[in-house]
Amino acid sequence: MGISWSRLRERIDLYESLMRLDRPIGILLLLWPTLWGLWLSARGEPHWMVAWIFVLGTVLMRSAGCVINDLADRNFDPHVERTRNRPLASGQVSTKEALFLFAGLVLCAFALVLLFESWLLIGLSVAALFLAASYPFTKRFLAIPQAYLGVAFGFGIPMAYAAQLGRVLPEAWWLLLANVFWAIAYDTEYAMVDRVDDLRIGIRTSAITFGKADVAVVMICYALALGLIGAVAYRIGLGWCFWAGLAVAAGIAAYHYTLIRERDPARCFKAFLHNNWFGASVFAGIALDSLVRKGFFR
Repeated sequence: MGISWSRLRERIDLYESLMRLDRPIGILLLLWPTLWGLWLSARGEPHWMVAWIFVLGTVLMRSAGCVINDLADRNFDPHVERTRNRPLASGQVSTKEALFLFAGLVLCAFALVLLFESWLLIGLSVAALFLAASYPFTKRFLAIPQAYLGVAFGFGIPMAYAAQLGRVLPEAWWLLLANVFWAIAYDTEYAMVDRVDDLRIGIRTSAITFGKADVAVVMICYALALGLIGAVAYRIGLGWCFWAGLAVAAGIAAYHYTLIRERDPARCFKAFLHNNWFGASVFAGIALDSLVRKGFFR
């Protein structure tokens, strides 16, 4: 018996929702630090094929991360207003379907890694998979699981260095640390939205751990992220275009303070979504600096 096209379309829509392809902010927050690593490791001239492979790999791994996150939280999401209608939480997608989807996404991402024929990159990809798959469970016991998320979301940086240079320079690890602080900042804004529900069901988040200091800690983390990125840029000699981009990112962080200072959930969520422009500003500075160095604007 064949399956109708309408039924197939319905399943595909549910899988897209499970992977959050209809909400690309997660992909973008994973993509920007990966692009920082690609451009800096190649000193502004990454191979176009390497760039496209990493972009596709980012989409696949972020999608896989969403699936495993919902699998881990399938008994909690029905009790949270914002997540109760997700495919797994609502019972529209089965656990078995989600597991098959997760495995398929991971295998596709791993196939991309094999194209580089690099044992270093393969090893880093295994570590990245472990981080992505284990992060959802850290919310059970870590006081600040957002720090773990920052490592998972920033692991594309050392992978980019490994893919293009065959080794990981120290600057890559400093950039990864910068991403950890940035992730704590934006994901605390995200956690501030669900604070009441998370307290009720026993999930740990940085918004709960920081308590009344949450706004101050978010701003400190933005400052640390900007400082570390700036230190790496200074060490490798980036020019004024980069610093202009970093200044824009600092302005965006300052704007976020005006959004989160009253802890209004809707405005906190707006700040979280707005972090796309923080990451984009840093990348724009890096990319424009490389174009200026190559005389593109002469």
